[in-house]
Amino acid sequence: MITVNKFLTTALIVGTFYSVSAQEKRLLSLEEAVKLGIENSKNLKIDQAKIEESTANLLEAKNRQLPELKVSGSYLYLPIKPNIDMKIGGVSGSGGPDVHQAMYGTANLSMPIYSGGRIKYGIKSAEYLVEASKLSTENDKNAVAYNISQAYNNLFKSSEVVKLLKENLASSQKRDQSFIKLENNGVIAKNDRLKAQLQTSNIELQLMEAENNYNIANINMDLLLGLPDNTEIEVDSNYIGADDLGKPDDYYLNLARENRKDIQALDYQRKAAALGTKAAKAENLPSIAFTGGYVAADIPKFFTLTNAVNVGVGIQYNLSNIWKKNSSLMQSKAREQELLANNELLNDNVTLEVKRDYQNDLYAHKKIDVYQKTLEQAEENYRITLNKYNNGLETITNLLDADTAKITANVNVITSKADAALAHKKLLQTTGTINN
Repeated sequence: MITVNKFLTTALIVGTFYSVSAQEKRLLSLEEAVKLGIENSKNLKIDQAKIEESTANLLEAKNRQLPELKVSGSYLYLPIKPNIDMKIGGVSGSGGPDVHQAMYGTANLSMPIYSGGRIKYGIKSAEYLVEASKLSTENDKNAVAYNISQAYNNLFKSSEVVKLLKENLASSQKRDQSFIKLENNGVIAKNDRLKAQLQTSNIELQLMEAENNYNIANINMDLLLGLPDNTEIEVDSNYIGADDLGKPDDYYLNLARENRKDIQALDYQRKAAALGTKAAKAENLPSIAFTGGYVAADIPKFFTLTNAVNVGVGIQYNLSNIWKKNSSLMQSKAREQELLANNELLNDNVTLEVKRDYQNDLYAHKKIDVYQKTLEQAEENYRITLNKYNNGLETITNLLDADTAKITANVNVITSKADAALAHKKLLQTTGTINN
């Protein structure tokens, strides 16, 4: 019996420990969440791979200015005796040695001297594209930061609504107990008690929905931050702070033009395209290179060659460029025109986005004032209605309606404050300063 009790005690302790450890809780501020999300973002990992790819392209462009050294060698077996006719004075022109094999090796060196600027333009263009890929990554970091802010905001709203509904459910259940006593004493009708309990059931349903939304928002945050999906995140109660809205929209528009990484990335892409056009024009120019080589050969019983060193200068010019159209140049100019149009479109979109998000930010903060007044009105209305009900001057239906209006007003105040904080984050993302 003692052994069984020990076993049950141990099982209870283990089960309790498992239930506690299975749901890990973690308090995170918005800044900590953004930092963690950026570190674990899968999209940013893709961007990092693109940076490495563009860096490799830059290395390839730089390699073109370095000398090329190639070594080759061959061994040949001759199963049929070849006919050898020597054209050297004093040597018989027919017959000769019995040759069945031959060996030779070469080493060739080529060092570019002049290529019309193609190598130089290629290196500089690759450098611009590396910078463009880095700036694109920074722009994506801003998007990741806003996505995390949005998820954090949803989690905060869900958490606050759950707290509010729990408080209202406790008050409603307490009221139900009072109504049951009043009904038993014949003070109120059964119908009034049932209406009050129906109100409690509605609050329970709202609480279930809010808890479900909270759980979904928590799972979403876990995935965004790279945390185990059973981690319960506690949001910072001081998440909502005061936003500085004293500046005009032109201030934010100038801020966007100075800080938007996608604008800067497109500028580097345009510079790279301009150099691509210069490189394409250089295809019509000749290429000059310093050349050098070494040759060795051996045909047993017949011929041996060593120390055949050669140096010189080589020139290459594609004469077909005279009658062929330079398609690379046409493509490069089209690319420049495309990027110019993209730049104009991006500037228009930035102007629209900043002014739109600025208006949305103002609207969201104005809604707080309206909802705050609505809450004050709802609380006063509930106080008056309750007082009248207690004095037999008001119906239970109007009292419950007043209670519902008060709950709705409280929820609206909480959600409007959170939405205003998110609207300001959206404005900061649009200006490219959300991570500053």
